[in-house]
Amino acid sequence: MQTLVNDIGALVWGPLTIVLLVGTGLYLSFRLRLIQVVHLWLSLKIVSGRDREGGDAGDLSQFSALTLALSAAIGNGNIAGVATAIALGGPGAILWMWVTALVGMATVYASTTLSVAYRSHDAATGYSGGPMYYIERGLGPRWKPLAQFFAFCAILAAFGTGNMVEANSVADTLEFSLRDVIGYADTTALVAGVKLLIGIVYAALIWLVIVGGIRRIGQVVSTLVPLMFVLYVGSALVVLGLYADAIPAALAQIVNDAFTGTAATGGFAGAGVMATIQFGVARGVFSNEAGLGTTPIAMASARTSEPVRAGLVAMNGPLFDTLIVCTITALVILVTGVWQTGVSGSELTTMAFNAAVPDLGKVAVTLSLLFFSFSSVVGWSYYGDRGTHYLFGERAVGLYKRLFCLLLPLGAVMELELIWALCDIANGLMAIPNLIALLLLSPVVVTLTREYFARQQERDAAQ
Repeated sequence: MQTLVNDIGALVWGPLTIVLLVGTGLYLSFRLRLIQVVHLWLSLKIVSGRDREGGDAGDLSQFSALTLALSAAIGNGNIAGVATAIALGGPGAILWMWVTALVGMATVYASTTLSVAYRSHDAATGYSGGPMYYIERGLGPRWKPLAQFFAFCAILAAFGTGNMVEANSVADTLEFSLRDVIGYADTTALVAGVKLLIGIVYAALIWLVIVGGIRRIGQVVSTLVPLMFVLYVGSALVVLGLYADAIPAALAQIVNDAFTGTAATGGFAGAGVMATIQFGVARGVFSNEAGLGTTPIAMASARTSEPVRAGLVAMNGPLFDTLIVCTITALVILVTGVWQTGVSGSELTTMAFNAAVPDLGKVAVTLSLLFFSFSSVVGWSYYGDRGTHYLFGERAVGLYKRLFCLLLPLGAVMELELIWALCDIANGLMAIPNLIALLLLSPVVVTLTREYFARQQERDAAQ
């Protein structure tokens, strides 16, 4: 069964999906005249609150909605995913992560603009949006099965990727740290008991957040995301400060190896150009989730009367997530030279931090993983929440939240190779209906964009 699921996952995340993801981003970038570059400064001004607008339709501020999207996106992909991309594809994989993020900014802009334009409002539950809504409302009722398929995959991914897998990572990390500090016996029963206790406490903390609905979630993530961003980036900048002389050479190697591949050195097995591209693009998408359709679910709650403004805010997600956080992680790994050891995942990132400052990796990476994991679970809980609301109605959401929290202790003690593989498939399948809708509705995005900026020009001329 594991082999079969792995084969299906390799097919779902194969070259066709990668080409579709990057190709859609390139197409939208062309249709929108490189909006992610031309209007980047405006998008940053909106996020910072320096460019305000009238209208208060929505549940969260623009900043809170963006941090909700980032809460799910910034996670293990920024620590373990980057390390895996380098370990398997070489330093050149990072350039292809950058390419994925750059074109992904256009994808996120388009999907969020559509999400706000076609979002639904209920007096009791607030605003709901995302691919399921713009598929059904934008393409018409006969496309509803595709919308339902997306919502179903979102629920599966929330229970797996955004729940059990994260709980397992947290339990493993904390249990190992506790055993290292306290020094108790490494017996199967005792380790399982400690992990179960961690899972129960973790579930209780998650429940206290998600039971309060979108507004409490927004309050928590708008505080947590900036805090964990500063913690991790600050620690990484300490390392880069110690190895400042090696940064130019690392950047040059990233660019060079992206087009030539990387020869085998040390414990690194070597990688050809195609492997470099594949691992870079795949890990880039895993990191920022551009094209999967999750960000527009979060941004549908943004307090705005202009879909384009929400889109401009959302396109900062890949910027912060991949172009900043992932790049910093990659540079730490490259300048310290540990990428040639043959180690992969979060262990490689920890090794890089420790190479610069002994024990910094153990503390900084562990704390960052815990923060990242908690925020990811909160963010993904909301995606599954909205998928449940769309498919089964609001009465089913309460049951979904209870089941979501009950699965966290179970995930903490289980072996999750099969579940991880199944969730990878669900994540990949989410992208297909979303990308189909984005391509078919791209004329709507172009029209909304042109109309918005035409109104802005008229307003500026009148002033």
